[in-house]
Amino acid sequence: MKEGIHPPYYQTTATCACGASFKTGSTKQNLRVELCSKCHPFYTGGKAKIVDTGGRVDRFKRKFEKAAKSGS
Repeated sequence: MKEGIHPPYYQTTATCACGASFKTGSTKQNLRVELCSKCHPFYTGGKAKIVDTGGRVDRFKRKFEKAAKSGS
């Protein structure tokens, strides 16, 4: 490896929005993450949380209900 071209590498703590924290290596000293293995539905087996941005989920549900009524 060439000298002087790589960023410094730190042992840091990553903190999740759920409050869990874990040690990892990174080029940044403090990390904040939104999801981790303790709160992500894939790892916990829980139902997925749907993040509604701008009412898109409600709009989709209304559209689906309207299609289901006209199709039956």
